[in-house]
Amino acid sequence: MNDQEQFANRLRKMDRHTGKWARRQGISCYRVYDADLPSHPLVIDRYADWVHLAEYKRDVELDEHEYRTWRFLIRETITEVMDVPASRIVFKERAPQKGDSQYIKQAATGMEIPVQEGGLTFLVNLRDYLDTGLFLDHRQTRAMVRDMALGKRFLNLFAYTGSFTVYAAAGGARSSLTLDLSNTYLEWAQRNLEANGLSSDAHVFQRVDVLEWLRVKPQDQWDLIVMDPPTFSNSKMMRAVLDVQRDHIGLIEACVMRLARGGTLIFSTNHRRFKLEEDRLPGGIQVKNITGQTIPQDFRNKKIHQCWMIRKEG
Repeated sequence: MNDQEQFANRLRKMDRHTGKWARRQGISCYRVYDADLPSHPLVIDRYADWVHLAEYKRDVELDEHEYRTWRFLIRETITEVMDVPASRIVFKERAPQKGDSQYIKQAATGMEIPVQEGGLTFLVNLRDYLDTGLFLDHRQTRAMVRDMALGKRFLNLFAYTGSFTVYAAAGGARSSLTLDLSNTYLEWAQRNLEANGLSSDAHVFQRVDVLEWLRVKPQDQWDLIVMDPPTFSNSKMMRAVLDVQRDHIGLIEACVMRLARGGTLIFSTNHRRFKLEEDRLPGGIQVKNITGQTIPQDFRNKKIHQCWMIRKEG
């Protein structure tokens, strides 16, 4: 059996298995293939009746002809095995990102499609950016936020397209403040809230440099905060460079200052080599690593992110 046949068999098996699970869960966006075979360093996600495919750098380089042939065969296999037309397969090459390059617009189709997760609707854009607008690996974390949100004042930092805010609102949050540096993503976040009939004056969106916002003495307190910062950012729109390993203690301290007594911070990072420096954390808090509870079962890569729950003592 050659590499392509092995890939087809693996993809067929995982598409059937994961598809059945996702339908039972009411999920229309999920991971099917997670770089399972060295010969095919790909991540393949379903988004409703579309396929989003990200290619990672391979160990063995192919010449131009070999590479074009390989990509053609990949599309052909996905079309046949997953029953998705080639026109609905979005193929992206994924390399290590620097600064805010993962958020830079790559196309301008403006085409958004709705997907379902946890009884909620989210708008994704598969073509215009490297990422789609919904980080699938945080599906469980979002569900935790909904379960904790009833009657809470919720703060969403580095909010991207606001999926955590949607879950908090769906869970009955009393109010929310959603902060991000990008107007594009804040507008997207508002459309996500509107798509679920959850928009109200209680849910506020602000374009800010979150690093600068956190440096100001807090005026308000929050019962529940989510902070999922980029690993690194040197965006020209920011006054300072963000390095999550170097800066995480200061970020967490600033969030703890904003937590009401008994409040909770959920802190997450996808930095693969990140180490939480617990001995430098402020006093008066309880810290629990909840990574294992937050990795969805369709992700075979258990290092996709790390996540902690930090509670301020009452």
